[in-house]
Amino acid sequence: MSLADDMFQAMMDYSPLQAAMLGVPGWEEGLGDLSVEGQRASRDRIAEILGRAGRDTSEDPVTLAVVKQQGRAVVDRIDARLVEHTVGTMSAPVNSLLMISSKLDVSQRLDQFPRYIAQAGERVRDSGRRPLRRHLEAGVQRMDGFLALPAQEWEGAHSDSIRAAVAGFRDVLASIEDGRDDDEAGLCWLPEGEQNYANLVRDFTTTSRTPDELHRLGLDIIASLREEYAEIGSRLWGTGDVQEIFHRLRTELLWDNENQMIESAVAAIARAEAEAPKWFGRMPGVGCRVLAVPEEERRTSAIAFYQPASADRGRPGTYWLNPLGATERSRTLSEVTAFHEAVPGHHYQFSIAAETELPRMRKYAFIEAYLEGWGLYTERLADEMGLYSSDEQRLGMLGLDAMRAGRLVVDTGLHAFGWSRQKAVDYLRENTVMTEPEIHSEVDRYIETPGQALAYMVGRLEIQRVRAEAEARMGDRFDVRAFHDLVVGSGAVPLSTLDQIVTAWSDAP
Repeated sequence: MSLADDMFQAMMDYSPLQAAMLGVPGWEEGLGDLSVEGQRASRDRIAEILGRAGRDTSEDPVTLAVVKQQGRAVVDRIDARLVEHTVGTMSAPVNSLLMISSKLDVSQRLDQFPRYIAQAGERVRDSGRRPLRRHLEAGVQRMDGFLALPAQEWEGAHSDSIRAAVAGFRDVLASIEDGRDDDEAGLCWLPEGEQNYANLVRDFTTTSRTPDELHRLGLDIIASLREEYAEIGSRLWGTGDVQEIFHRLRTELLWDNENQMIESAVAAIARAEAEAPKWFGRMPGVGCRVLAVPEEERRTSAIAFYQPASADRGRPGTYWLNPLGATERSRTLSEVTAFHEAVPGHHYQFSIAAETELPRMRKYAFIEAYLEGWGLYTERLADEMGLYSSDEQRLGMLGLDAMRAGRLVVDTGLHAFGWSRQKAVDYLRENTVMTEPEIHSEVDRYIETPGQALAYMVGRLEIQRVRAEAEARMGDRFDVRAFHDLVVGSGAVPLSTLDQIVTAWSDAP
């Protein structure tokens, strides 16, 4: 077995649910082990492979770079002990488990649910890292919400034991009386927090950029976006006042009903698929469907997300949309989100990579800076492709740009510079068009998944940079279709490695 296969096996054993979400066969059982001992064993196994990777001279250099990045990221996340203070958002182990169970076949894993949920509770109860008080309360509410529902079909014969475990986890959260205050929201307030955050920033961005550099970068992008808002606002409404534009985006241009939202996404994806052959030489061999999140899951589900096709192509790629509260949400985000999540975004990215002859480590590596960077890159690419149907929809593109730039400022502010939760909320309220519930949800996400939100904008900027440099070097030889095929056909790679791949391609005679 190759070094890459060893690492892939170790990572999927560590997180079998990730394998299930990616549609990789061979991990139909198991949930992983959240105990201190179990995670230490996983860490030791992966660290041993990393040691061999440091001495290996036979592996393909690109694959070796992926092996090192992926292994180091798992080690750093285990060392950061996030499981001990992540309880309120969908990144929390128990919340995530309950959410995805209705979307995957978990029948062979149900007997392990009680153990896994109990381990999560033990880690939170026995840790001195104390979750945020408001996240403890949110976790209790989520567990109460689950327990108040009738037994779900996926629970099967294990319903009683699963619900008892959920009730026990709920009681653990409710018993913690000294949760952290909102003024101590970030990692910098926890033991080893500064070093843990530095490691996570490196892992999620795959660059050497420091929190200070990323913070300043976000501030600069926010400032430049205001100019674009003013330009489109003047054209659309006759006003360049950014706060007035923000107000109108928050209060006008809302959906009339849920069906409109679904229909708009279907139409946007159809336009993208029709135009794509001018921008891509290779098309995915599997389609992308649009589905509404089931009604019983809407209160706990994300607004929109993409689920890759299964490895055997029996399940197509799926763009899930959550219609909850549609009439209170801006329709300007419809097209940009569809382009990011589906075509030519994550659907092309995941599907084309899965159809290559790359090692599994490359096909299924989860490198956020590459994955989310591509998604964000395609939001602007869609404008090049002429896919946006109106200036209203272009304002949606700017709205998501501002959110991702705001993430650079707020994530680093919370975890490196000691910002309070309220300061983070105030910054996003002043500089983005997100609604109040969205702002609070986003900030809580940043608090419980430190560093992840940095990946989007950093990844996009790097893909744009390597494209611009390739265009400058190649001149008339540059073919945008070949460039896109190269980027998505290489599989997920660290950004520094993507730079090397594109440079070698553009320098070739």
